[in-house]
Order: sequence, then structure tokens, then C-alpha cells
Amino acid sequence: MKLVPIALDGIAAAGPEQARTWCAELEAGNILFFPETPIRLAKEDLEFLLRQEQSGSSLHKNIAYKPSADKISGDAAADAATTERLHKIMREYSRAVENFLGGFLSPYQRRWQLDYASFRPQEEQNRDLPLRRRNDLLHTDAFPTRPTYGARILRFFNNINPTRTRDWVTSDTFDVTAPRYAPREIALPKPDGALGGAAKKAARAAGLGKLLPQVKRSPYDDFMMRFHNFLKENEEFQRTTPKYEFKLPPGSSWMVYTDSVPHAVLAGQYALEQTFLIAREAMVVPEMSPIGVLERMTGSRLV
Repeated sequence: MKLVPIALDGIAAAGPEQARTWCAELEAGNILFFPETPIRLAKEDLEFLLRQEQSGSSLHKNIAYKPSADKISGDAAADAATTERLHKIMREYSRAVENFLGGFLSPYQRRWQLDYASFRPQEEQNRDLPLRRRNDLLHTDAFPTRPTYGARILRFFNNINPTRTRDWVTSDTFDVTAPRYAPREIALPKPDGALGGAAKKAARAAGLGKLLPQVKRSPYDDFMMRFHNFLKENEEFQRTTPKYEFKLPPGSSWMVYTDSVPHAVLAGQYALEQTFLIAREAMVVPEMSPIGVLERMTGSRLV
């Protein structure tokens, strides 16, 4: 995998073929990198965010904005005015990213679900978090309460820290990593159309049992959640897998399919992020998606 730099002055002149190439680069597991962010915050909004810092609460590691409900959560602000200001900034950021990607990733034709946006005000280095919530361990993304049913997880990031890099490390993509461990160390999904007894037992062992009555995950989503946990908990993987390090500078943006690129954040403070769930049918290289990889491995449909 590689970092693909994109200059802002080259975006306006790009045609449909270039946009398709950018989609294909993302789907192959590369990171599209903007040395100068295309998403600019007003100076006063940026200064406001840089004055915020979450407490050490174990409940929330980020401030999340939920576009579908137009609400924020995880806010530890002491007064209503600060909460209202955070809400406004996050709403405007979410809309700005969606509007930009609507043109930049035009081959997708907005066939996506706008998921959460987040503000990450805490220092990432040496954070004291439970193992499965640690950002500094390589992992692929999966959501325990929001199954994607084969849609891909695309995340757009902004480093809004004015002086410090945001330090990332990644590893080989899902199409390389998954066959390395499945089915030898982690069972492949079974095409039963719902969580079977073995999968439910695994979910409960993973601490997800309380979610089972409310969330019906497909065999695909069950595997992706188990794979997320397996990578974080597997010391051999964390120690021996190939690692590619990136220091993403102040004022930059980048985006990556985090369901297929194992990634970790080693250091940095103050970042914004917007998540999209991109429809499987929108992919320009669908065979590179995690569900495409798993369905080839199992010979079955998993959603």
C-alpha cells in the first residue's frame, strides 16, 4: 500500500477517468493524501476546537456527530453554549466533507450512507484504554452496533493540530492479512443468513452478547467484528506484520478504507474525521472489498 499525494489545483481539472482512478486507488488499499486540506475551518472555529480537551472519562474517547439525528454525543462541556458551538462546527464539517467527496469521488454517485463524524481532542500517545479500544494497535474497522452488510467503511481525516504531525502506522491489506489467519486461527463466516449458535457464542465471549437481541449482524459483519478483535489481541500479528509509517502534517487531510487497511494511531492530538458507508454496488474494483475477498474464500454469499 502507498500514500497517493493529491494537490488541490489538480482536482478542478480532473475528469471522470481521473475520478475513477482515485476510487480504484482507495479500493486497492492506498491512502489518498492532501498535503493541503480541501476542508477549511473558519479561523475562530479552529481556535475554539483547539481549546477543547476531553476528560479522562472511560465512556467516550471522541466527540461524535450523528448526521441522521443532527446530534452530538461524548461532549464533556460544562455549559450549553460550548455544546451548541461544538454541534454547529461538527454539522458544518460533516456537510463540507460530504459535498467535497460528492464531486471528488463522482463514480460513487453518492451511493453511500453518511455515518458519524468525530472530533478527537485527546493526545493519542500513551493513552490508557482497554485493549479493544486502543488506537495504537493495528486493526481493521468494524462497528459492533452498526452492521454494514457489505458496505465499505471509508474515513476522511483532518489533522487540525497547528504544529504536530499525526503519526500513523499501517500494514498489509485485508486481501493479504485475512488469508494469513483464516481459517487457521479465526473461523471463516458461514453463509447461514443470520448469527448461528457458534457465532452467538463467539459474540458473547467477545463481550457482545448484550447486543444480540437488538443487532442482527450478517455472517460478514460477525466475521469483521471478530477479525477486528483478533488483530488487536494477537501479539504475533502486532509484532511481526509489515509496518508502514506515516507522519501526517498539520493542515493535511487523508482518506482510506479502514475496513481493509490495518491501521493504528501512535501519536497526535486534535483531529476531525467523517465516516461514510459506501455501497458495495458502487465499487469500481469490487473484488478488492473485504466482502469480495471473504466470499471468494468461502464460495458463498455472506450478506
